[in-house]
Amino acid sequence: MFLVGSKIVEMKDIIVLVTSLGKYIFASILGHVIHGGIVLPLIYFVFTRRNPFRFLLGLLAPFATAFATCSSSATLPSMMKCIEENNGVDKRISRFILPIGATVNMDGAAIFQCVATVFIAQLNNVELNAGQIFTILVTATASSVGAAGVPAGGVLTIAIILEAIGLPTHDLSLILAVDWIVQLDRNLQGVSSPVPSGKITFSPLFKMDRTTTVVNVEGDALGAGILHHLNQKATKKGEQELAEVKVEAIPNCKSEEETSPLVTHQNPPGPVASAPELESKESVL
Repeated sequence: MFLVGSKIVEMKDIIVLVTSLGKYIFASILGHVIHGGIVLPLIYFVFTRRNPFRFLLGLLAPFATAFATCSSSATLPSMMKCIEENNGVDKRISRFILPIGATVNMDGAAIFQCVATVFIAQLNNVELNAGQIFTILVTATASSVGAAGVPAGGVLTIAIILEAIGLPTHDLSLILAVDWIVQLDRNLQGVSSPVPSGKITFSPLFKMDRTTTVVNVEGDALGAGILHHLNQKATKKGEQELAEVKVEAIPNCKSEEETSPLVTHQNPPGPVASAPELESKESVL
């Protein structure tokens, strides 16, 4: 509370703060929409040649859970259930890939951290060069791997990026102030407009963690779907190769000439076998 209060008091022009805040929110959400709506489905289509949006249609419940809880870990059970039942992904793949993705695959958090770092740089009137921008990209990708799958888990890792490009780390409280302002505005709207019984209303403003978590879990689900497709393709290829294998047995016509004591010949009981039947004698070891 004191970190947020101090940053608000230090602001000389509240109009500039609100304008920068609006640009920051818009840039974060736009990056998540482009990555989650275009880039990730395109990657899935390139590997599987299937409609990615039909695959994502069966995951509406996990996406709603991710949007409501802002936590990849809380969405994990719902994601496992829906991806196995609705999309037919093998449970051995989903239960191996999704837990790893919930803690490692944080592409939405990486986008959020890049935008937040540029936001802090602009508020400090620091012009970033090409080297610093590349450093932000690499550091954000690496630090997002260590972000916890909990609400606001990627905020603290921004300190690593700020330290890498030489920005003051104490300005990290600006992001906390932004998150606090957005959440406060949402809460005030809920207080000023009571929700009637039996109805659900959604505020147009929400935390960046919501879209970040949705993109994170979407990347996990599409990764599991791609691996399931590749596994099915490899399995079918192996079955076709096994079906094409033919084993040809050549009868041993000279088995009667063998004198090894380990080999005995058994003739079937009954009348004397004809010449073709003699060739089909069984050798018993």
